[in-house]
Amino acid sequence: MKAQLPILLIVGILSLAHGESDKKDATKPPCCRDAPPAGPYTDQSLYLLDSMWTSDVGKEIKLGALRGRIQIVAMFFAQCEYACPIIVGQMKKLEAALPDFMRDQVDFLLISMDSERDTVAALHDYRTKTNLDVAHWTLLRGGEDDVRELAALLGINYKRDGKGQFTHTNLITVLNQDGEVAFQQTGLDTATDQILSALKKIPEISK
Repeated sequence: MKAQLPILLIVGILSLAHGESDKKDATKPPCCRDAPPAGPYTDQSLYLLDSMWTSDVGKEIKLGALRGRIQIVAMFFAQCEYACPIIVGQMKKLEAALPDFMRDQVDFLLISMDSERDTVAALHDYRTKTNLDVAHWTLLRGGEDDVRELAALLGINYKRDGKGQFTHTNLITVLNQDGEVAFQQTGLDTATDQILSALKKIPEISK
């Protein structure tokens, strides 16, 4: 009869395998990880939308693929010359200011309003140029009608001008784990304090 592996050794092997899985998972943007178990959404959830979106790594998803983690969301376009770099800069400051207990519970989501020029390749280049951490940032593009619908639900207005730029609402939104709007902050280059306070008030976030 073959000798059985000691239980502690088996547990160690399983733990190592699980750790390797987590490590691989951390090399993918949040949109590309294993989706959480499906369940009912409230009528306030943006994850009810049936629209399809494409990430900067080429994966097609519905927004519900992001369920289970808090999302800090902004709409932008990669060729923006003024407001968008400031908004993304604010989000990066917020990322750096997150307390340790929040870091593994909060992700960042940029959704392009420029369906024509922000291709998968353009979004991927933007990620590289702005040094957005693949483990916590998702960049998405969608069809024009889907972008308009989502922008309206978020309270964002935008319009393309004659120079190829967009005038748009400057807004950062916090979505809770179920895709419901928990907080919104308007303006450019504003402090992160209010968003941090709003994050701490989300019931599911552990301390």
